[in-house]
Amino acid sequence: MTSLETGSRETARTESIPVLATKRLRLRAPRSGDVVAIASLINDRRIAENTARIPHPYSLADAHAFLAQANREPGEPSFVIALADGTLIGGCGLHVLSGGDLELGYWIGVPYWGRGYVTEAARAVLDHAFGTLGCERLTSRARVSNPASRRVLEKCGFQWTGVSLIRIRALRSSAPVDCFRLDRRLWASLKSWGNAHRVACALGECEPGACEPSSCEPSSSCEPRP
Repeated sequence: MTSLETGSRETARTESIPVLATKRLRLRAPRSGDVVAIASLINDRRIAENTARIPHPYSLADAHAFLAQANREPGEPSFVIALADGTLIGGCGLHVLSGGDLELGYWIGVPYWGRGYVTEAARAVLDHAFGTLGCERLTSRARVSNPASRRVLEKCGFQWTGVSLIRIRALRSSAPVDCFRLDRRLWASLKSWGNAHRVACALGECEPGACEPSSCEPSSSCEPRP
């Protein structure tokens, strides 16, 4: 495969993913120019140990592998989270689990913890999932030792359904996680948050007048998959 063909496929995948705008953030498809920022931010054990699949250490090769796989499957959008000035701060997206459930997940760079960015980004992805994609139910998980991630899910309307064990790649062992679920009916009743909307331009620029200044905590279950 030539570099031109590779670039064309990446462009096609990128253009198939909308840009989601919130008060402070822009969520867009990851692209080749993001690999250094992704690897730099995510190469932190505090992030990896709170996710299922992120290795530690996390290299540029891992970031390239993630980019090669991102947004290949319809209905499983992967977004990077960026500030309004373009600074990349994390990731958020949807992933189909082995049992068929669609899972929301996210991670955020440590310098940006505690500012509400993940709640804001997660709500944008939820609106996209239930609104544009027509999802009926979403799940998510957070390590029992990560109360900040649990608060994100609760603020987004997720309901706790129990505890299970999952394999944590960075730990090379399993750990207990709180499991959550959100269905369309509850999402619709909470839609008053209304801060996120779909921006038609897939290149990261908002439509005129569309982006009014209108919401982390540490990470949960969805992450770049090397």
